[in-house]
Order: sequence, then structure tokens, then C-alpha cells
Amino acid sequence: MKKGLTRARSILVLHGPNLNLLGNREPGIYGTVTLDEINSNLANIAAEAGARLAHFQSNAEAELINRIQSARQEQIDFIIINPAAYTHTSIALRDALAATGIPFIEVHLSNIFSREPFRAKSYFSDLARGVITGLGPKGYELALGYVLSRDALEGGGLE
Repeated sequence: MKKGLTRARSILVLHGPNLNLLGNREPGIYGTVTLDEINSNLANIAAEAGARLAHFQSNAEAELINRIQSARQEQIDFIIINPAAYTHTSIALRDALAATGIPFIEVHLSNIFSREPFRAKSYFSDLARGVITGLGPKGYELALGYVLSRDALEGGGLE
């Protein structure tokens, strides 16, 4: 286990609709890295830190909600979520995250604030421990780095 951690973490990474198409879908916006590559990289980082990491992608809102709800019974410590298009539309996903009480970080590959105006609204940001947007796949790594840090264990951030 990495120095500074007081216990192993159990982390769930959730990917919303169309993220299964990464690598081919609008590479000028989302890049050429595939979802499998992102998940593999995150799994390696988590394993090196002695943490458990699960990942799940769905194009269906109900499946994402069910996965979030089951996270509590699985004793998931933290969620990293890219809600994708549901960012701007899904009160139901927001409610599921709020109901579990599991802290989460919202991640977006593209900068949602530099795109179409409707993409600048997030139903998750005010509940999230933090939001990382526009840094491509590196955003997931940064989110995971935070989750594995002492600050995440203690519920803190920048002072």
C-alpha cells in the first residue's frame, strides 16, 4: 500500500453513454484513447496503491443507477463518474449518487464549458467532491490520484 494511506480503497469508475465508442468517436474532441485503455491504466494505478478498482459503462440510465445503488452494499469508498450526456439531463442519476452518500468526483474528457451552451449545465457538480474537465484521459488519473490520497480519506481538499 502507498505511504500515507490508512487503508485500502474500494473505488468504482462509472462511464456514461457513448463512452464505449472512445477512440473512434469524434477524436478531435475526445481523443484516440479507448475506454479499455483508460480502464486498464486506472486498474494498474489502483493496484500499485493497494486499492480495488471496478469499472462499469452503460448507455442506459437505469443500469447506471442500479450500479450506483449496489455500490453501497459493496462498500465502495469512492466513485469517479463521467456521466457524459447525462451530465446535463439526469436528475435520477444525481439522486442515486446523493442517496448512497458515497463521495464522488465528476470527470469529463472535454471541457464542457467551452462547448455548446447546453453542455455547461451539470446536475452533479454541486454534489461532487471535485470536478475535472477538459484534460482528456489524464483527468481520470488525476481523480484517482486524489481518491488514493490522504485528503480523500479524511474528506478534505485544498485548504
